[in-house]
Amino acid sequence: MLIEVCKSKIHRVKVTQAELHYVGSITIDEDLMEASNIIENEKVQIVNINNGERLETYVIKGERGSGMVCLNGPAARKVQVGDIVIIISYAHMDFEEAKSFKPSLIFPDANNKLT
Repeated sequence: MLIEVCKSKIHRVKVTQAELHYVGSITIDEDLMEASNIIENEKVQIVNINNGERLETYVIKGERGSGMVCLNGPAARKVQVGDIVIIISYAHMDFEEAKSFKPSLIFPDANNKLT
């Protein structure tokens, strides 16, 4: 049996941009992606702490060290610049494997930098 578990989480990052007229996705600083084990084009769930919105999209690699977290396309209507969000990715795995699996969790500072 396969189950879906949390694979990666970027906990409480600040939205730095929202670009409505873009093809869609979320752009994330490459440092944050690397630290959380999230790759470009991976499907992620975005949870907005400020307004309770939840949405799914895919990741675009942002400039390394920039602190960028930009919601693009229709997702831009679900956030305001300055909102705090949680970015989560999931993986399917065997039930027994999932029991010992440890997700990659990161907790950036108020400027979206790794501490």
